[in-house]
Amino acid sequence: MAQRILSLAAEEGPERLQEALQSLAEGELGDMVTRQALKGRETAALLRGIFKGSPCSQRSGVLRRLQVYKHCVPLVESGDLHLSKVSEIIGLLMLEARQLPGHALAELASLFVDVIKGGSLTNGKSLELFSTVLTALASSKENLAYGKGELNGEEFKKQLINTLCSSKWDPRCVIHLANMFRDIPLSGEELQFVVEKVLRMFSKLDLQEIPPLVYQLLLLSAKGSKKTVLEGIISFFNQLDKRQKEEQRVPQSVDLEVATMPLDQLRHVEGTVILHIVSVINLDQDLGEELIRHLKTEQQKNPGKALCPFSVALLLSVAVKHRLQEQIFDFLKTSITRSCKDLQFLQASKFLQDLFPQQYDITAVILEVVKNSAFGWDHVTQGLVDLGFSLMESYEPKKPFGGKAADNSYGLSKMPAKQACRLGASILLETFKVHEPIRSDILEQVLNRVLTKAASPVSHFIDLLSSIVVSAPLVLQTSSSKVTETFDNLSFLPIDTVQGLLRAVQPLLKVSMSVRDSLILVLQKAIFSRQLDARKAAVAGFLLLLRNFKVLGSLSSSQCSQAIGATQVQADVHACYNSAANEAFCLEILGSLRRCLSQQADVRLMLYEGFYDVLRRNSQLASSIMETLLSQIKQYYLPQQDLLPPLKLEGCIMAQGDQIFLQEPLAHLLCCIQHCLAWYKSTVRLCQGAEDDEEEEEGVGFEQNFEEMLESVTRRMIKSELEDFELDKSADFSLSSGVGVKNNIYAIQVMGICEVLIEYNFNIGNFSKNKFEDVLGLFTCYNKLSEILREKAGKNKSALSNKTARSFLSMGFVSTLLTALFRDNAQSHEESLAVLRSSMEFLRYAVSVALQKVQQLEETGQTDGPDGQNPEKMFQNLCKITQVLLWRYTSIPTVVEESGKKKGKSISLLCLEGLLRIFNTVQQLYSAKIPQFLQALDITDGDAEETDINVTEKAAFQIRQFQRSLVNQLSSAEDDFNAKETQSLITVLSTLSKLLDPASQQFLQFLTWTVKVCKENALEDISCCKGLLSLLFSVHVLYKSPVGLLRELAQDIHACLGDIDQDIEVEGRCHFAIVNAKTAAPTVCLLVLGQVDKVLEEVDWLIKKLTSLGSDTSDSSQASNQTQALEKGVILQLGTLLTVYHELVQTALPAGSCVDTLLRSLSKTYAILTSLIKHYIQACRSSSTTIPGRLEKLVKLSGSHLTPQCYSFITYVQNIHSESLSFVEEKKKKKKEDEAAAVSTVMAKVLRETKPIPNLIFAIEQYEKFLIHLSKKSKVNLMQYMKLSTSRDFRINASVLDSALQEQNSEDAENEPHNDQSSTVEQTDENQEPKKKRQRKK
Repeated sequence: MAQRILSLAAEEGPERLQEALQSLAEGELGDMVTRQALKGRETAALLRGIFKGSPCSQRSGVLRRLQVYKHCVPLVESGDLHLSKVSEIIGLLMLEARQLPGHALAELASLFVDVIKGGSLTNGKSLELFSTVLTALASSKENLAYGKGELNGEEFKKQLINTLCSSKWDPRCVIHLANMFRDIPLSGEELQFVVEKVLRMFSKLDLQEIPPLVYQLLLLSAKGSKKTVLEGIISFFNQLDKRQKEEQRVPQSVDLEVATMPLDQLRHVEGTVILHIVSVINLDQDLGEELIRHLKTEQQKNPGKALCPFSVALLLSVAVKHRLQEQIFDFLKTSITRSCKDLQFLQASKFLQDLFPQQYDITAVILEVVKNSAFGWDHVTQGLVDLGFSLMESYEPKKPFGGKAADNSYGLSKMPAKQACRLGASILLETFKVHEPIRSDILEQVLNRVLTKAASPVSHFIDLLSSIVVSAPLVLQTSSSKVTETFDNLSFLPIDTVQGLLRAVQPLLKVSMSVRDSLILVLQKAIFSRQLDARKAAVAGFLLLLRNFKVLGSLSSSQCSQAIGATQVQADVHACYNSAANEAFCLEILGSLRRCLSQQADVRLMLYEGFYDVLRRNSQLASSIMETLLSQIKQYYLPQQDLLPPLKLEGCIMAQGDQIFLQEPLAHLLCCIQHCLAWYKSTVRLCQGAEDDEEEEEGVGFEQNFEEMLESVTRRMIKSELEDFELDKSADFSLSSGVGVKNNIYAIQVMGICEVLIEYNFNIGNFSKNKFEDVLGLFTCYNKLSEILREKAGKNKSALSNKTARSFLSMGFVSTLLTALFRDNAQSHEESLAVLRSSMEFLRYAVSVALQKVQQLEETGQTDGPDGQNPEKMFQNLCKITQVLLWRYTSIPTVVEESGKKKGKSISLLCLEGLLRIFNTVQQLYSAKIPQFLQALDITDGDAEETDINVTEKAAFQIRQFQRSLVNQLSSAEDDFNAKETQSLITVLSTLSKLLDPASQQFLQFLTWTVKVCKENALEDISCCKGLLSLLFSVHVLYKSPVGLLRELAQDIHACLGDIDQDIEVEGRCHFAIVNAKTAAPTVCLLVLGQVDKVLEEVDWLIKKLTSLGSDTSDSSQASNQTQALEKGVILQLGTLLTVYHELVQTALPAGSCVDTLLRSLSKTYAILTSLIKHYIQACRSSSTTIPGRLEKLVKLSGSHLTPQCYSFITYVQNIHSESLSFVEEKKKKKKEDEAAAVSTVMAKVLRETKPIPNLIFAIEQYEKFLIHLSKKSKVNLMQYMKLSTSRDFRINASVLDSALQEQNSEDAENEPHNDQSSTVEQTDENQEPKKKRQRKK
C-alpha cells in the first residue's frame, strides 16, 4: 500500500491519491507509516504523499493529518528509530504544522501536554514540533473551544503553558522542555511561570544533569526574568553547600536516603555551572549587571544568602575578563569591610549579640572559595589573586615599617582595614599552595610591590613573601631569576625592607647556589657604595649568610635553627657542599665585614649587634670573630694599669667642620665582647674535646686577654672620677655647642660601659661579695652621670635631652637580676646580695630598666641584646619579670616605702607600671600564650597540665589581688591617697578584665564589684573617676545594655548640679557616690554622653538593619519575628535614653563642653527618632501594618518628657551666654585697654557654643514633620502628644517684659521734673527718618 501511495503521490492530480487514502481503515495509515519508518525507506516521501492527499480545505484531510501527527509523536519518542530518521520526520511535520487550522493545532497542543504529563517523552525530539505548534497557535485568530467557553489562540497558548507548568514533569525531559521554551514567544508572566517551574525541578535532577539545564535556563533568560534565574541558581547551590557541610560535620547520616553526592562531584558541577554563566555573561552584558544588582540588594537584607562560596566564586570568575571587574571588586571590598565592622560591632555589645545570635563572617566564605578552587576551578584563580592584592593594597598598614608598631591600632575604624589586609594575604598564600600554575605570577607580583612601594610600609608583603617561601622553597627555584633580579635593587631599599626581604628568602638561599652567589656579588658591591643605607644593607645581608651557612662541626643550636617547613628540604642541605668550601665562604665574608669596622658608627653598630647571633649559630667562626673584636678593642684600650680612665674616649669621636659625630660605639663593642665571651665560655669550651689542643690554646689566648682586659677596665672604672672623663657637674651638656655634643656622647658611652661591666661582673661573680661590691661601684659611677644628665636636661627642657638613654643590659640579665634582688632566698647568697639590696637606688634602677625593656618590646616587638628577636626567649623572660614585679608590688605596698618619697617614684609604683605594660604587651604580642603566661604567674599551681588551664579562673585570681590594692587605696586617709597608683590600678584591672569570659561567674562578680566601688567611693580625683567609670561602662556593655545605669548616673548629675529652674529643688537621690560636686561636670557628664552616643550608634545600626529586613519581600514568619524583636529592642533602648536626656536637659550644666556635647547628642537622638518613624512610614506603605503600642508610648514620652524640656534648656543656654556677654560688657566699661580682644574672644566662644542650637531645632521639627506623615498613613493621631513648638524667630518673654515695664514706671515717677526734657528727646528720636538703604548694584 505504501508503494501505491508513493506512486500516486508522484502523479500531478491528487484525486486518485485522496481516494486511496480514504479507502484505508483508521489504524492502517499509522501502521503503514510505522512499517515504512522502521524499514528506514522513504518515510518522508510517504508522509509528503499523505499530506498531499489530505488538503486542509477538507475536513477529512485535516482529520487525516491529525491522525498522522498523533501517530508520529509516540513513534518518534519510542526510541525505535534512527536519529537521522527522527529528525527527518520532525522537520517535515514542523513544515506542515503551520497549515493546520486553529482547532487542529489546539487539539495537537493538548495532546503534547498529555504526553508530557504522562512522562512518555524519551529523547524530547518531538518537542521541536510542540514549539512550532504553540507558536502557530499563538498567531491563530479563530476562537477555540476551551472547557465550556471559547478563547483566542494567544489565550489558549497561555492556558496550556499554565497547565504544563502546574503539572508533574519527568526529570528526564526537563532539559528538552527548557530548550523548547526558548523557541516559543512568551509574555513576561509566562516566562516567569516557566523559569520558576524549571528551578523547582533542580532538586529532582541528578547532579550531572544540572549544568546543561542551567545553560538552557541562561539562554532562556535572554527573554527576561534574569534576576529569578540567577537567584534560583545561587540559592540552589548555596543549599547544596550547606547540606554538604552538615554531612561532613555529622558523617553518620541516619537517613541514608538523604545522603547526597560526593564532594568532588559537587565541586566539579559547580565549576561547570560557573563557566556556563560566565560564557553567557560574555554574550549578554545585561546578565552580568543584573547579577551585581541582585547581589547588592540581597546583601543589604541577608549577607549570608547573597555572598556564599558559590556566588563569590561566580563573581570572581566574571571579574577576570570583564568590564565589570572594578564594580565587582568594589562590591566585594565594601562587603568585606562591612562584615568585619559588623562583627566588631556585635562583639562589643551583649545587647546586639542577643538580637543577632548568628554572625556572618565573609572572610571564612572567601577562604572556602580558595579551598574549593582546588577542584579544577582555574577560572576563579586569577580573580582570587587580583582580589588578594587589591585588599592588601587598599588596606595596607599606615605606620612605617618597624616590628609590631603597625599592629597597635585598636581604633574601631582601623581594625576592619587590618583584617581585610590580613584576609588578602591569606587568600594569596592559600591560592599559592593550591594552584601550581599561578605561583610564579604571585611571587613576581609580591616582589614587584616590595621594590616599587619601598617608600610606604611593605611589612605585610614581606610577611606574605616569607610565608610563601616557607611553604615551598624548592618550587621557588624555578622563579630564582626573579629573586636575583630583586637583589640588584637591594642597595636602593630602606634597611628595614632589606632585612625583612633577606630573612624571607633565606630558606631559598640554602637550596639554590646560584641565588646565593648572586646575592654575595650584590652585597660585595654594596659594601663599597657611597650610600650609607647600601653599606648597612650589605652588612645585614652578610650577617644573615653567616648565621645560616654553618661550617660543618659547628654546634647545633636548637633554639635558633631555622625551620624551612618543607619536607623535601629536611635533609642536610649542606651535604652538597664540603666543609672546606663552606668555611672558606664564611671566612671570605668575615674578611669583607672587617673592612666595615673602619666605616661609620651605624655600620659598626650593626656588626656588633649581629656578631653574637652569628657565633651562636656558627660556633666554628668563634676564633675569627673573637680575634676581630680583640684587635678592634685594642685600638681604644690603655694597657697601663695605673692610667685612668682605662679607655681612649677621644678616639671614638670624629669632627667634621664644627660638627661632632660618634665614630666608634665603644659601649656596643664592649657589650658585644661581653656577650660573645660569656657564650664562648659557657658553650664552646664545655664541648671541645682533648684533640683540639691547638685551637684550645688559641681560644684560651683571646679568652684570657679579654678577661684580663675586662677585669682591668672594671677596676679602673670604679676608681675613675667623672673629672677623668672630662665630665663633671660644671661641664657643658647643651646640644647646641660642639663641646656639649661631645660631652653628651662621652656620657652615654661611659654609662653604657658601666652597664656592660655591671652585667659582666654579676654574671662571672657567682654571688661573691667582692664582685657585687664592684657592681655597686660601677653603678655609682653610672648613677652620678645619670643624675647630672637628668639635672641638665631639666634645665634645658629640650625634648631630645629628656629622653633616657637605652639600657645596655640584656633582657635575660634583667630577669636574672630582678629574681636575685627580690626573690632569691638561698642562705649562701644572702650576704653577697645584701650588698646590692642595701642600695635603694640600685633596686629602683633594676626595676626601671625592666620597665624600659618591656616598653621597647611593646612598641617594636623585640628588644636590644642577645635573643632580643627570639619571641620564645622574650616570653620566658617576661614571665620571670612579671613574677618578681607582682610579688614585689603585692607584698610591699607603696605606703610602706617612706624612703621612696624622697626622690623619684617608689619601687612599688614602678613595679605597678611595669605590670601594666606587661599585661598590655602579652595581650598584643602573645595572645596565643596567655594561658601559659597566667600559669607562670600562679606560683601555687606549678604542676598543672597545660591542657587544662582555665584562663578566666587564673585571670580572676590576679584581678582579686589588684582589687584588694585598689580598695586599700580608696579607703586610705587623704594624705596617703596616691592618685597615680589608683589610676594605674584601674588601668591594670581594665586590661585584665579583657581576659575574663563575659558568660562566666567571675565576670559577673567583677562587674558587681566595679558597680559597688563606684557607688560607695566619693572619688574627687578627676582622672581616677574617669578611669573607674570607663571601666564600669566597658564591662557593663558586655553583660547587658547600659541604659539603666546611664539613667541612674543622669539622675545623680541632676541632683548634684541642681535644676535649670532655680526655684525647683531636686530630690536628693544618690545612686553613685562617684558623682559629686567635683566630678559631676564635666567629667561624669561627658562620659555619660559618650556612652549614650555609643548606644545611639547601636540603635542607628539596628534601624538600618530593620530597614533592609523590611525591604525583604519574602514574607517568612522567621523574618517577621526577627523584625519584631529588633523593633522592640530599638524602642526600649530609645525609651530609656529619653529618660536619661529628661534628667540632663533639666540640669544646670555649666557653659562649655557639657552643654555643647548635650546639644549635639540631642540632635543625633531626634535624627534617629526620625529614621525610626521613616521606617514605620515605609512599613505602612508596603503592608497594612498597624503601629505597635510601644511606638505610641515612645512618641508620647518624647512629647511629654523631652521636647518641652529641650526648649527650656535652649532658653537656659542662651541666658547663660547673654550673662557672660553682659559680664564682658561691664568689664569693658571698667577697663578700656585690651577690651576689643576680650569681647571678640567671648563673642567667638558664644557663637561656637550656640551653633548646635539651630541644628537641634531643625532636628525636632523634622521629627514632628515625619510624625504628621505617619499619623496620616496609619490613621493614628500621634501629634496629640506633641505640644506646639516655640517660634524661635521672635520671642517676647512675658515675665521679663512685665518686670522691665514696672521698673520703667517707677523710674518715671522718680524723674517727674525732667520728664519734659526726656520726652522731647524721645520725640526727636521717633520723628527721625530712618537711614536710607544702600542701593543694590544691578
